[in-house]
Amino acid sequence: MPSQTQDESAAPTASAHLKRRFGLLQATALNMSTMIGIGPFITIPVLMAAMGGPQAMLGWVVGLVIACADGLVWSELGAAMPGSGGSYVYLRETFGRAMAFLFIWQFLLSGPLEIASGYIGFAQYARYLWPSMTEFEARVVMAGAGALILALLYRQITAIGRITVALWVGTLLTVGAVVVSGLFHFNPKLAFDFPPHAFGFSLGFFMGLGAAVRVGIYDYLGYYDICYIGDEVREPGRVIPRSILISLVTVAVIYMTMNLVIVGVVPWREFVPAPGTPAPDPPPPVVSWFIERLYGIRVARMFTVMVLWTAFASCFCLVLGYSRIPYAAARDGNFFRLFGRVHPKRNFPHFSLLFVGALAILCSWLPLMTVIDALLTTRILVQFIGQIGALVWLRRRRPNLERPFRMWLYPLPALIGLLGWIFLFATTGQKTILYALAALGAGIVFYVVWSPWAPEASRSARP
Repeated sequence: MPSQTQDESAAPTASAHLKRRFGLLQATALNMSTMIGIGPFITIPVLMAAMGGPQAMLGWVVGLVIACADGLVWSELGAAMPGSGGSYVYLRETFGRAMAFLFIWQFLLSGPLEIASGYIGFAQYARYLWPSMTEFEARVVMAGAGALILALLYRQITAIGRITVALWVGTLLTVGAVVVSGLFHFNPKLAFDFPPHAFGFSLGFFMGLGAAVRVGIYDYLGYYDICYIGDEVREPGRVIPRSILISLVTVAVIYMTMNLVIVGVVPWREFVPAPGTPAPDPPPPVVSWFIERLYGIRVARMFTVMVLWTAFASCFCLVLGYSRIPYAAARDGNFFRLFGRVHPKRNFPHFSLLFVGALAILCSWLPLMTVIDALLTTRILVQFIGQIGALVWLRRRRPNLERPFRMWLYPLPALIGLLGWIFLFATTGQKTILYALAALGAGIVFYVVWSPWAPEASRSARP
């Protein structure tokens, strides 16, 4: 951690305006609500289609290994350098303002996409209640959900902590209803109905596995959300690592169980297209079908409202965490000063909140799988691999840095995480890889042009 003098000079605005009110319960609720969200409800058909059968659940297992390894990276960095912006702080303090700028650049491309995926899933399940919904009406529904989230977040952090816990309880009730219902009607013959040559190792198998792991990682995203509001966490050295690890283990158990019970009731062949046929995008509301098959359409409609609650909770938590990232950069002079404004009465970064929320609503008009692939691939090089490099650099160059939490079995998890991210990047479609590289290249060019005119405050970041 930087010395006390460095820390105070780098973050005067945070200490003066943001209040540490999030404890372990609120932090875990924030992470889990972000992780569960709409992900498992809309990605089960996509996951199965990636490998053509229930063997695709291997994608969640491999994704969990990568997420746990990466979670230890976030835990050490988040405990050592808690601050608004999370990754922005870690990369700035390690590699300087150029890397910090590139993170903000990729975030503006990937963060709103992640939020938008929740809005897309929200609209898709709303179609179950409103079958005649047109494309225009779906966009109105997504925009309405986004606007309501902005209205709820336009308040101080104390009230937001209570809202977060309330939304989390609704999320747990939803997934609990699925798991309990499925366990009493579970048919192992349906759940383990593997197609011929399901585990035939080939290039096609590994490309399919890569697609399944990307879906799995997308479902786990959010285990680190508490790091983005580090300035507002009580006892961050203890709360941040514990909330990350508790969230990962709990959500992994929920995902594996929920996936098994669903395909143990609704045959996967009913919602996975035949080989050579493109999967529907967005995917069908399989979980509503699951409840309808067990209890009838009236109960399914009631349950769909619970799914909408869960999707809303996830988007709420994402907008909360991501709104702090441009704020942190603007506070340092590495982004437009407008984003650093704090509400004079309610003490939150109001302009950054409105900007991120509005951009997410616009991104919700894109196809779901385009959103998932683009947001992951864009993040891998700068954020996920960059943070692994930051952890290793800090271990070697700053051994006396105060670390309330230290990565277990270092450096093995860092190596596993690095290999996992490289595998995901390499197995992504060529167009998506080119998009990620082009976005990174554009960010470098923009930084070279912009840096001579950057405010002097940005030069205080570590070179």
